[in-house]
Amino acid sequence: MFDVNKIYKPLFVGNAASGKRPRYIIMMGGRSAGRSHAASQYALINLLSATYFRCAIMRFVLNDVRHSIWQEAVDRRDELDDEIAARVSVTENQMKMQCGGNTIVGKGFRRSTNDQKSKLKSLANFNCVIIEEADEVAEEDFIQLDDSLRTVKGDVTIVLLLNPPHRKHWIIRRWFNLTKSGVDGFYKADLKDSEKRDTIYIHGTYESNRQNIADKTIDNFERYKTRNPSHYYSMIKGLVSEGARGRVFTDWQTISVAEYEALEYERFYGLDFGFSNDPTALVEVMRHNERIYVRQLLYETGLTNARIAKRMEELGVNGLIFADASEPKSIAEIAEYNFDISAAPKGNDSIRTGIDYIHDHEVYYTEDSDDIADELQEYKWALDRNKEPTNTPVDAHNHAMDAIRYALAGRKSWVQPAEPRIRLM
Repeated sequence: MFDVNKIYKPLFVGNAASGKRPRYIIMMGGRSAGRSHAASQYALINLLSATYFRCAIMRFVLNDVRHSIWQEAVDRRDELDDEIAARVSVTENQMKMQCGGNTIVGKGFRRSTNDQKSKLKSLANFNCVIIEEADEVAEEDFIQLDDSLRTVKGDVTIVLLLNPPHRKHWIIRRWFNLTKSGVDGFYKADLKDSEKRDTIYIHGTYESNRQNIADKTIDNFERYKTRNPSHYYSMIKGLVSEGARGRVFTDWQTISVAEYEALEYERFYGLDFGFSNDPTALVEVMRHNERIYVRQLLYETGLTNARIAKRMEELGVNGLIFADASEPKSIAEIAEYNFDISAAPKGNDSIRTGIDYIHDHEVYYTEDSDDIADELQEYKWALDRNKEPTNTPVDAHNHAMDAIRYALAGRKSWVQPAEPRIRLM
């Protein structure tokens, strides 16, 4: 029916060593390795089989599914002999394929890029999920999906397709050990022994799929080795990088708590509100000449405004506090506890302006600021279709980063204050 690239044979036959069907199949590596092509072949073959098959083909955002993994599935259907293809009904507006009782349907963890509220509904009756660009999916969302797959009508298989994320990404931490690649800042990924029983890892690059790639494309890939080595080793060779691709901040340095405490500059604060899903982040900031010093004081979920005020009292917060201007009610409530708090000023493109301002400084953060360290790895520019960074940061992993911006906006003030400070005596 299909000519399948031999490196993807384990996707179709399972784990020959254990004789069982693995729950997880991770297909990770460089560009043009043919991952989506092979995954769509797998989906169509199973759709046409006599055994139970209900499959969700997914990306983080539903809108992105149609022109990527869904189109791959449609293309595979169109490659079938007419007689076989006629057995597959396609409903384009629903991104749905059916053959007998078997189904493939397009799904997303979110309906749109800006939709942070709607959650993926349970896929309890599905026994296969194929996730393209799996590194875009947060660990919490993946766990929720994984837990919802509980049908007994067939073995459950989750296929993850991705270019290698950075070394601290949850997919790397969960499934892989890293070894030196021979290139500074890049690592080879090997499946952990503890995961081999239930997971298959397939690594591929364009070299695994050379017969389907034009010579000029290959020449272009290889030129990246000299003109953009980071892109070459991560996106072409499929190695795991030290940090996220397109990170907003890359050169911050750590400072000991003792060194930080010895500094005698004015201390002011930034506060980003959260609650159930997002943490409340409070940072203490100092600025002197071309240097910015930061310490994380608070990074917790589930805090009411009264509890935030109580924690700030316990932490000895004493100075100007600048908070998210979109939360005037919270600012007013915290001001009732006699804190000198105001809305951080906002102007045109204040996020990008604030990021640019920070880039103009050397930034030091204390070694005990664990969540700042994590956000440094995760906070990144959105990538375009070619996986190149844009000028728009992704609105995620940025709670402490936003708090730092608020503090600096209020104290430096590249824009006029949005409103007077609130302080109740």
